[in-house]
Amino acid sequence: MGNREELLVGARRCLEEKGYLRTTVRDIATASGVSMAAIGYHFGSREALLNQALFAAMEEWGEEFGGAGGGFEELWAGKIRSFGEQRWLWLASVEAFVHAQSSPELLALLAAGQREGRRGAAAQLRGVPEAEVPEGDVRTLGSVHMALLSGVMLQWLTDPQAAPDAQEIAAGLRALADRVAPAEQPAPHTGR
Repeated sequence: MGNREELLVGARRCLEEKGYLRTTVRDIATASGVSMAAIGYHFGSREALLNQALFAAMEEWGEEFGGAGGGFEELWAGKIRSFGEQRWLWLASVEAFVHAQSSPELLALLAAGQREGRRGAAAQLRGVPEAEVPEGDVRTLGSVHMALLSGVMLQWLTDPQAAPDAQEIAAGLRALADRVAPAEQPAPHTGR
C-alpha cells in the first residue's frame, strides 16, 4: 500500500478507537506509520481524510444492507445488530453530524449522502434498482425510513436495553399506519 492508502487505514482505525472529534493528525500519522505532512499532501486536511474514511465505512455498511433480502423485520434485525457490532461507526457519524454544523464542506457531503441514502432505502424497500425509484418514493418512503434509522440508532446508542427490536419497530409502524388517514391525492412536492 502507498501512503494514501495507509493514511485511510490509519484514519479508520482512529475512528474506531477514538471517534471523529478526538482523532488528531498525530493519531492518524501514528496509526498509519506515515508522516503528519503526508496528510496535508494527500488529503489537504485531517477533516478531509477523516471524512473520506468515514464515508468509505458508511458505504461498506450500505452495501452490506443494500441488497439484503428477506422481510422488513429481518432487515431491521441486521441493522440493529450493526448498532452494537459497529458502534464506533454510528458514534463517529453522530460526531460528524454535530461537527458539520460548523463545517459547510462536511455539511454538504452529509446532505448528499442523505439524498443517496433516501433513494437507496426506497429502492431496497420497493425491491427495485435505484434508477427506477420514483422521486415521490424517495421523498416519502426513503425519507421516513432514513428518519426511522436515525432515531432507532440513537435509541440503541443511548439505551440498548430499552431500545426497540425489529418486531417492535414493525408493530409500531403498523400501529402508526392505522393512525394515518388515507390520503386522497398526494400533495405535489414544491421543493420547499
